[in-house]
Amino acid sequence: MDPAELVDLTRALRAQLQRHVTAGTWAAPGGATLRRDHDVVPIEIDPEIAIPSQGGRRSLQQIRDDLGDCTRCKLHTTRRSIVFGVGDPAAPLMFVGEAPGEQEDKRGEPFVGPAGELLDKMIEAMGWSRRTVYIANTTKCRPPNNRNPEPDELARCMPFLNAQIDSIGPRIIVAMGRPASNQLLERDAPISSLRGRFHDRRGIKVMSTFHPAYLLREPDRKRDAWSDLKLVMAELARLGITPPGTPRG
Repeated sequence: MDPAELVDLTRALRAQLQRHVTAGTWAAPGGATLRRDHDVVPIEIDPEIAIPSQGGRRSLQQIRDDLGDCTRCKLHTTRRSIVFGVGDPAAPLMFVGEAPGEQEDKRGEPFVGPAGELLDKMIEAMGWSRRTVYIANTTKCRPPNNRNPEPDELARCMPFLNAQIDSIGPRIIVAMGRPASNQLLERDAPISSLRGRFHDRRGIKVMSTFHPAYLLREPDRKRDAWSDLKLVMAELARLGITPPGTPRG
């Protein structure tokens, strides 16, 4: 076997092992492990960027070091900042949105514009704060003109979000908006059919709700979003997880 073939084989093996680690399976038949049924978004994970487990849970700093000054997709040509994530690296509660926007791109931190201000208020109303939860996006770079991330961009960036989730180990993830919800749950469904109930993502409960930017445009839906968050608060209480602050209402 020549060196090039050995490198290709090693990359393929690492990618397969990472899929099993992420899925929580340690014995499985050969072949693809990603589901391909009708409700799964067919995003292939690029083996060039599969993150090896290296035995045990990786720290957020290790994941950030792996990400580096990322040039894995075309978004690096237009971004100002890599928006990695912010918050408690051991938070039981995590919030995930789609892609960073203009303000996030300028500051290198997720949810810092008007939608971020609303998200902070929502989190604080639950008794938590930006410091005590973890906030991230499905992609780490802003798409030009705030367009939706394209499949190849998601394929190269989702492994890093998956690694963040594995590192943090949240008990509940709040997925904000349809794109983030569908990426996390590997399906294609409207937010109206996803919100208001928990979904399972490899043993982690996921609550889908409206994106704060949508709530700024449609303030009448804030009541529905608060209803979703109250379900999250109740489940955290059932799990014996007490918020660091005092939730309202």
